[in-house]
Parts: sequence; structure tokens; C-alpha cells
Amino acid sequence: MSAAMRSLMLVVPLVAFAIGGGLYVPSEKSTYDDNSGSEPALSSLPPLPAWAREELPDFSGYQDTTEKKVAFFSFLYPRIVLANSRILIERDYLDSLTTKDTLSKKEYAWLAAQSKRLRVDEEPGSPEQFALLRKRLDIIPPSLILAQAANESAWGTSRFALRGNNLFGQWCFTKGCGLVPLNRIEGASHEVASFSSPYHSVRAYIQNLNRHASYQGLRDTRLDDRKTGDPLSGLALARGLSSYSERGEEYVSEIRSMIRYNNLEFYDLEFRNILSDRSPSHLKSLASAKAGQTLLPGQIAGERTAASAEG
Repeated sequence: MSAAMRSLMLVVPLVAFAIGGGLYVPSEKSTYDDNSGSEPALSSLPPLPAWAREELPDFSGYQDTTEKKVAFFSFLYPRIVLANSRILIERDYLDSLTTKDTLSKKEYAWLAAQSKRLRVDEEPGSPEQFALLRKRLDIIPPSLILAQAANESAWGTSRFALRGNNLFGQWCFTKGCGLVPLNRIEGASHEVASFSSPYHSVRAYIQNLNRHASYQGLRDTRLDDRKTGDPLSGLALARGLSSYSERGEEYVSEIRSMIRYNNLEFYDLEFRNILSDRSPSHLKSLASAKAGQTLLPGQIAGERTAASAEG
């Protein structure tokens, strides 16, 4: 076991939890007309690091439940930091455009691409477009992502996770876009989407919560927290997930229980700590980290301390 995993086992009390593995049931067939979570071209956004394209490890070989959970969270958390930090770079660019009297064709094109991706239908360059984009172009707390990924993918061991890098039960509706569910009812056309990597599954999941009408409540809660300066909380945002599963409020309670029992708020706190520095250079370093391990809890603070000592 790596030093990072042993460290996590000491600081994160994990408790075994029986999961239901419910799949997301979309209310409209266009939910995944673009299920890649793709990023519109932006000069301030560095190239995606190579490790983000790695496929899912085999978590089925772990005999110890706690060790398996630590391995799962250790794999996924850096990808969450990567996805969220890249969204924050995009968000900062959006904010910079609001201060301009006139926009270039390139800037209008970027706004149009984000509006299409996030389903914002407002006049280009208008205050309404900027306000709605700012509400939808935002991060999701790590605790919520970790809990749903564990729940929906059976800790990374489901058929859809292993064969399609799909950690969240996301659906698609184009023939061949994913894997056909074994229990799909006759006449249904949906598939469970396949992704090139777990990272791209994370990006698509965040995109789904940021744009689908079913999760407006989640976005409203996040916006309220932004306005009051309160830290974003997976427990709080989870209340907006009643449409994610046919089980409704029972599913919400299960996700919140997973966050509590596995102490996943630790990751929210760790993420807030590394974002105490919101400078463009720091965000760029997070968004282009050369190795996923450098984004694990405690690693960034340790690197800063070492750098200070050398200086």
C-alpha cells in the first residue's frame, strides 16, 4: 500500500456501507446529446494531463473493505480536483468578460459554446446570459461526487464502470453510445454511456448537474451559498438529487448517509484549503498537475512547505 493510502486511512474514518446502485433516470431524452462534458477552447486552460485519460483500476481484488474504499477515493479525488479547478478557470474567464464594454468575436464564440453546453438560452452578451452562465458554470463539492460515484458504480466494480468508465449511471440515447442495460425494458432505446476515462465521466456528471432542469434546486442551493459566502457542502447540495433516482428522497437520504458515514466532508475541507489560493497560477498548476498523486490530501501543503524551506 502506498504512503498516500496509509495516510488517508489514518485521517479518514471509513465505515462499510451497503449501497443500492440506483441508476439515474432522466426526464428528457436530450439529456446526453453531448455527454462528454467537453471544454470549449480557452487559452488560459492548460492541456489535460495524460494521467486524466487513464482507465479505471480493478477494485474487485481488495479483500479489506476499508482498504478498498481508500483506494477508490484516492483514485477519484485527484480527478475531482482536476475537473473542478478547470471549471474555476473557465468561471474566472467568464467573470473577466463581464467587465468588458465590448466583446470580440472569439469571446462571443466562447460564450455561445458554453451556453449551448449548459443550455442557456439568453441574448448573447446580455446580463441575463452572464448571470445564468455563472450559476451553471460552477463546481460540485468532492463529498457529493465521491458518494454518488461509490453508490452508482458499486465502488468502481459495476459492469458499466469496468467496461464504460461510467461511475454515475449516466444514460445516452444514440445507438452504440454506451452499454445496453441487461434489464432494459422492451421498446426502450437508452444505453448507459461509455466514456474514454473516469475523468471524463466526472466532467459529464458535473455538466449534468449544472444544466439539467431536474437539478435546479441543487444549483439554487449552491448559488445561495455563494451569495452568503458559505462553503459549498455536499450534504446541503444532496437535497437537490431527488430526481437522480426513481427512489427519490430515499436516494437522497442514502447519499447523505454515505457522506456522513465515510466522513467525506473531509475532502470538501481539503479542497477548500487548497483553494485558499485562488490565483490564476495556482489554479493552472492544479489544472495541469503532472501526476494525480500530487493532488491527494496533504500533498499540496507539503509541497509548499518544502518549497518554502528550500527558498
